[in-house]
Amino acid sequence: MLIQAIMNAPAITVGPATSVADAAEIMLDRRVSGLPVTDGNGNLVGIVSEADFLHRGELKTERKRSRLLEFLTSPGKLADEYVLSHGRKIEEVMTPEVVTVAPDAELSVAVGLMEKHGIKRLPVVVQGKVIGMVCRSDLLRALANMLPQDKVPASDDEIANAVIAELAHQSWSRNGFIKVSVRNGIVELSGSIFDERERLAAKVAAENVPGVKSVVDEMAWIDPYLGVAMPAPSESSEPVRSPLV
Repeated sequence: MLIQAIMNAPAITVGPATSVADAAEIMLDRRVSGLPVTDGNGNLVGIVSEADFLHRGELKTERKRSRLLEFLTSPGKLADEYVLSHGRKIEEVMTPEVVTVAPDAELSVAVGLMEKHGIKRLPVVVQGKVIGMVCRSDLLRALANMLPQDKVPASDDEIANAVIAELAHQSWSRNGFIKVSVRNGIVELSGSIFDERERLAAKVAAENVPGVKSVVDEMAWIDPYLGVAMPAPSESSEPVRSPLV
């Protein structure tokens, strides 16, 4: 899936001369947490977000330092912080260096950029012009639309083959010690694992196969150093069952 499939377009933008008050009103009215800043020609020149309005003089939330720390802080940094907390125009409080993404980029590119830079939104840009915005909420919406909503009928053999294929595709389970059997849509995982974290991963792999009603965990954990086998953890003698609601 590409960015252009989930982005919000057209993007809601403000100009550098827009007042902080007007920008705040726009963000509240349009229920957005950030706005690209564009010049008179529509070129991206910055971005402003809710975080830029946290330390404001009006709210008495400016950054506070002890006298010693303030003495050790450079006058330039103190001046910058004063502008951010008292600036009245967007050009005075915006972030000029903007991380952007192209509309034909894959979703994984956007996720990577958000994680790398610790940001929640990306302007979608073509030749310097903002054509849309993509946010974490857009990725969440795409996920919700892609997750299966209804049970898909499938035979036990089809389910078993799909689970086996998924396990074989994963490097953590390629040892072939996890066994799969299916009866009436209920997957039973048996055999052995050498790392307890493989247990949940195997169950998740089975749960994602269409047609699976529930997963029964009967996998035994084997200590790779001592060779001691431990049965599947359970509060009772019954096997661990993960129903899919």
